Amino acid sequence: VQLQASGGGLVQAGGSLRLSCAASGFRSDNYAIGWFRQAPGKEREAVSCIDSSGVSITYAGSVKGRFDISRDNAKHTVYLQMNSLKSDDTAVYYCAGRSWRCSRDYYGMNYRGKGTLVTVSS
Repeated sequence: VQLQASGGGLVQAGGSLRLSCAASGFRSDNYAIGWFRQAPGKEREAVSCIDSSGVSITYAGSVKGRFDISRDNAKHTVYLQMNSLKSDDTAVYYCAGRSWRCSRDYYGMNYRGKGTLVTVSS
């Protein structure tokens, strides 16, 4: 079982990045996939989540209107399109999977992957 986050990097404030979370080793189309992030010196927080059907989507208030989550079950991949990036978005971003429904609790997810670093310069 593996969840591989990718797409992080260095971007200027106001710019965009698209993160990808590629799943393997399990039926990812039966799993909700969530994005979490942890900034230096801060606790990990839930950013966005999409349920297994792709119908139920949630966003943290701090990213609503700027980030867009989507999934392509044929490719076993979930995307996080991040627009209008701010310095406060600088963090390591993780994706995690949970059977059917989303959770805001990172350790309540069934599967957790390694993160990808996003750095937003001001």
